[in-house]
Amino acid sequence: MPGTVRLHRILTTSPEKVYRAFIEADALAKWLPPNGFTCTVHHLDAVVGGTFRMSFRNFTTGHSDAFGGEFHELVPGERVRYTDRFDTPALPGDIDVTIVLKKVSMGTEVEITQTGIPDVIPVEACYLGWQDSLRNLARLVEPEINQ
Repeated sequence: MPGTVRLHRILTTSPEKVYRAFIEADALAKWLPPNGFTCTVHHLDAVVGGTFRMSFRNFTTGHSDAFGGEFHELVPGERVRYTDRFDTPALPGDIDVTIVLKKVSMGTEVEITQTGIPDVIPVEACYLGWQDSLRNLARLVEPEINQ
């Protein structure tokens, strides 16, 4: 049965800035891959019904997995919902990802739910990967560089 991951984080920045990190190709390539991986964004059309395609490459082994998906909901500063689908037949099915952003006193509350994770991917590996990614996201969006 496919797995589910739920994550929660507070980032000390605006919801609008966090939202942009989820829909801009160069930002995604910088923060989304977990440590030890690189990311290439091949295509990204961040509109409802728009698609994306990217790949993660294991920097140690050079092995790469490509995946793509479709944006189903985009509410600036509030919500991003999309699907992922791996190109690899061993990783079948759609993975649904929902990101909810909420302004709070110290910045932005981020809630991520990822459902439909293929059985061959340990759920704990997804948690660990997302933890790396969320630390990378914080490094990108929390500094205020106004120059």
